[in-house]
Amino acid sequence: MRKIERPLLNSELLRSFVTIAESGNLTVAAGRLHRTQSAISVQLRNLEADLGVTLFARTPKGMALTDEGERLLPRAKSILSALRQAGTLFETPLTGRIRIGIPDDFDDKVLEGTLVDFSRRHPGVDVVATSGCTSGFPAAIRKGSLDIAVCSGPDNEAGEALRVEPTVWAAGRTARIAADAPVPLAILDRSCWWRDLAVKALEEQQRDYTVAFKSASFGSLRAAIRAGFAIGVLPQSCVTESLRKLSRAEGFPSLPNSKRSILIRPGASQALTRAMAEAIRNGLALAA
Repeated sequence: MRKIERPLLNSELLRSFVTIAESGNLTVAAGRLHRTQSAISVQLRNLEADLGVTLFARTPKGMALTDEGERLLPRAKSILSALRQAGTLFETPLTGRIRIGIPDDFDDKVLEGTLVDFSRRHPGVDVVATSGCTSGFPAAIRKGSLDIAVCSGPDNEAGEALRVEPTVWAAGRTARIAADAPVPLAILDRSCWWRDLAVKALEEQQRDYTVAFKSASFGSLRAAIRAGFAIGVLPQSCVTESLRKLSRAEGFPSLPNSKRSILIRPGASQALTRAMAEAIRNGLALAA
């Protein structure tokens, strides 16, 4: 019996699939691809029809990969990477200098993946990276001290949409908090929305708390939570195997999502910022 041949996969359909998988949200994916949400939905349906499988399950929190989607994702990334490499064979190498602002709550894998990926692809570019609180990045972009930056916040609408990420309560793997005991909080000791998020949520619920740990460093905050010394609020991507998420059943209220976006300085090199934006997206995808 003759085997039925499937149609050749379209790279644009694969790109839409990968973008949806990376962002976990159709609206964000459409913004990144500069397409309408309905157009992205049609592309996804076409890809699923070509493959004869369902790639995503729609959930209240967004788009979750099915088992078939998980199988396709690494192969789709590999195909798109090969196409990008082929497309740069005859390009003039990039040169110059780019200044980037990166959130200090980014996982180490994201930070490393972004900068290593960019430097490997564009060795002739001088990169100056600043890692810190994103609340100061928009002003730095306006003043011209940064060329590109990743910003985040619960109501962050500016720039190119990058990702919508759940914000969660986190504790050390073995930490336990009695329902009638004050919550020992770990908070950021700096002026940003993240500092007040945990306090505001507990006060609205009228749950007692004490500030057990303060630090201007997000890394130190995570270390205190990981050690079981305190409870804190983290992006979901920061909840590693040594941490666990705390639920509403344990008395911890829901938190707003964090919306990440890429801001670019007007007048900055389009070639350099476009290449760095791609490296940021690749870094996030590799750590997912």
